[in-house]
Amino acid sequence: MSSNMVVNATGMNKPVVTRFAPSPTGFLHIGGARTALFNWLFARHHGGKFLLRIEDTDRARSTEEAVAAIFDGLDWLGLGGDEPAVFQFERTPRHAEVANAMLAGGHAYKCYATPEELAALREEQRAAKKPMRYDGRWRDRSPEEAPEGAPFVIRLKAPREGETVIEDAVQGRVVVQNAELDDMILLRSDGTPTYMLAVVVDDNDMGVTHVIRGDDHLNNAFRQLCIIRAMEWEEPIYAHIPLIHGSDGAKLSKRHGALGVDAYRDEMGMLPEAVLNYLLRLGWGHGDEEFIPTARAIELFDVSGVGRSPSRFDIKKLENLNGHYLRQADDGRLAALVAPRVEARLGKPLPQTGLALLGEAMASLKPRAKNA
Repeated sequence: MSSNMVVNATGMNKPVVTRFAPSPTGFLHIGGARTALFNWLFARHHGGKFLLRIEDTDRARSTEEAVAAIFDGLDWLGLGGDEPAVFQFERTPRHAEVANAMLAGGHAYKCYATPEELAALREEQRAAKKPMRYDGRWRDRSPEEAPEGAPFVIRLKAPREGETVIEDAVQGRVVVQNAELDDMILLRSDGTPTYMLAVVVDDNDMGVTHVIRGDDHLNNAFRQLCIIRAMEWEEPIYAHIPLIHGSDGAKLSKRHGALGVDAYRDEMGMLPEAVLNYLLRLGWGHGDEEFIPTARAIELFDVSGVGRSPSRFDIKKLENLNGHYLRQADDGRLAALVAPRVEARLGKPLPQTGLALLGEAMASLKPRAKNA
């Protein structure tokens, strides 16, 4: 078997394709950077492709500034895609095409329930302390029963019997009873796709073989498999990675250091190789190795080494790793990184002689430094 081929869920040999698909509603978060890294390393380890997709279907919250910040953060870390990035919003017609194909194939149906009806349904379920989900009231009804010209959504006709099993590469065997799945909306009444539909269509069309993402998406996988199976598409291998927690075990937040990648570079003086090394070891490890440069990481990495428990973010460990890489860094490179801060404090550009002096000073400064 060649190095860029793995046996997928159907037993066929296929080149590895992974993807990182952030929503452009803010900076590249440190957790997102780790997801990108794991996808990039897995693709590199298997000689495959690493692709980028910007999930910008939320037009109200997506911004060009966020898109630029995400690309900037990925470039700084050296995690660029192997092909031009895909922008999800541009693929809206393709998403609608798939929804209508599912409708024609009997795997989806038109739902004419009004917002008022659905609000009343949720209130009834809440009062009865039942799970709040759509009750399938239009699942087996003819569209001819709806008022002429009434708006409708297209809903998935989810299986009601049996169970769905995922052999997750990180979580192991996970089973959900199909009775727990809902008839989720695929296409809204204005013709726009939901996130759940768009993700599946894009992954299929991009040839993604391995979906490596946070375990907060594990429940989504069961619902997304309904679409994949209805379209008779090849199923990807799933690997749902535990989320990163703070040092106190609570959900990672800004008080723990959950900042945008740009903050680690611009405000905290971290080197990209230190951030990569630290993120690699958040939930993955290889024996007692602590300092793992990128080339070594590519050689070693596989999702089988990812643990099932949440990892804890420790800023002190990151600083110690950064100190290690600072001591290895070229003095001229460090001087160039520090110069803008010196200039900002002085309020004027450094002369060439000043930059040279800064470089000479690095030899004595960096043995004790933890940030640039």
